[in-house]
Amino acid sequence: MSIEDAAEPIAWDPEVGHPARWSILAICCLCLVVIVIAVSSLNVAIPSIVDQLGPSPTQLLWIIDSYAIVFAGLLLPAGALGDRFGRRGALLVGLAVFGVGALAASGTDSPGELIAMRSVMGAGAALVMPATLSLVTSVFAPADRPKAIATWAGFAGAGSALGPPLSGLLLANFWWGSVFFINIPVVVVAMALVVTRVPTSRDPHRRRLDLTGALLSIVALGALLLGIIEGPEQGWASLLVLASFVLALAGGVAFVLWELRTPDPMLDPRFFRIPAFRAGAAVVTAIFFGMFGMFFLITQFLQQVKGYSPLVAGLSTLPSALTLILVTPRSPLVVARFGARPTVVGGMSLVTVGYVGMSLLTPTSPYVHVAAALVVVATGMGLSMAPASTAIVSALPQSKAGVASAVNDVTREVGGALGIAVLGSVLTARYRAEMAVSLSDPALPASVPGDVVDAAGSSIGEALSAIATAPGSAAAPVLELARISWTHAMSAAFLVSALVVGLMAVIARFSMPGRLPVRGGVGPARAPAEDDTAA
Repeated sequence: MSIEDAAEPIAWDPEVGHPARWSILAICCLCLVVIVIAVSSLNVAIPSIVDQLGPSPTQLLWIIDSYAIVFAGLLLPAGALGDRFGRRGALLVGLAVFGVGALAASGTDSPGELIAMRSVMGAGAALVMPATLSLVTSVFAPADRPKAIATWAGFAGAGSALGPPLSGLLLANFWWGSVFFINIPVVVVAMALVVTRVPTSRDPHRRRLDLTGALLSIVALGALLLGIIEGPEQGWASLLVLASFVLALAGGVAFVLWELRTPDPMLDPRFFRIPAFRAGAAVVTAIFFGMFGMFFLITQFLQQVKGYSPLVAGLSTLPSALTLILVTPRSPLVVARFGARPTVVGGMSLVTVGYVGMSLLTPTSPYVHVAAALVVVATGMGLSMAPASTAIVSALPQSKAGVASAVNDVTREVGGALGIAVLGSVLTARYRAEMAVSLSDPALPASVPGDVVDAAGSSIGEALSAIATAPGSAAAPVLELARISWTHAMSAAFLVSALVVGLMAVIARFSMPGRLPVRGGVGPARAPAEDDTAA
């Protein structure tokens, strides 16, 4: 008996939904939160990782982004695998792979090993995320589906916000690898619940897997992020970076051309002709571009500039999580009252305002400034995420639930990976440029040790490590310069986020539909007896 047949299929009224739909939603949200937390939880651990493993700034970006790159690159083929072989089976296999990667990551002792294990975790997460959303949409009736998707989206956003405080609690009591090890018991519980409580669903047509399309999508995305991450270290005009961008462009074009001609495309580009699908994907990408970048930046600011402990820095991001949990499930009520377009545009405008507020932070800014900006950003995200996700998954027929869910997830992870890569590159480039000027100032005391000067010119993390071993107060002037330069660099990165999200708010004003479609934008919705039970 396969894992897809472990629980007896139950027939249910498609106009009512599965009798256990709310408990299934809770289990899927638990699985979702585990893999989403893994993206942001590492941000608080960055200083500890720098201290213990000594990664370069570029290696540090790869430690953060390797998870998201593999996650995003495999989401489309993983969603197609779930459609083809069964979504519950994909969920269970994904949880197992994620758990093995987390266990191995908790005991690594080099940057290279940690990057590799983060990649394994990303492969598991790619199977989990589309399966959770497609299972949720399959067990809820159309009338309740927007509320279910809003709840799912709320936990997806809250999971990102809960990562920093959870990491802070762990790092206050355990070693840095505990941020990975904590996943193991949660994964075991989640797998047990999935086996006993969650039904399966699959595409009844059993289409062939599009391996060529999967390979091309991975090449295009991986090459793009490689160029962005390596740009500050290698130089934007270096052969490696230019070749990466050329390969990304060629891979993207080849992917589109292949998907247009193959009889069983993994992602038919013609789906993007559907206004709701196209607009929803663009909005989700922009939201998570800013969200992942925000947690990457703000947790480092609180620790390395403000001097907060990992625990205090993590707890300091709680206003974001609480706001997302409160606002996101209620966004369908706002959509019902005002329409999808005004809700999304208004939400993204709030996010833009919040990022501008964060760009005004200084080393002496009070915490209330940080908290207020986090609440404004989270409110805007909470209003925007659910209608955008609903627009994506409601635009395609139920037989394509896995692909629709994967597209929704790909936009999240691509946006998040791009956010960390782009904003991290802006941060590194601006910091190094400003420190190069400051450290060449003749007024800098000659008593500052040379190794401190060299370290401070590379990154603030290396500066803090070198300063900690410097004698007396000789390195104090460099510490102040590093904190000021890093804050200026962070401000530049937040302004980039504000520009991206602000432009998308303008685009959404003209492209987001006023009302969201009922599932089946390119084909009729299918009854569970045909489409949503185990074959």
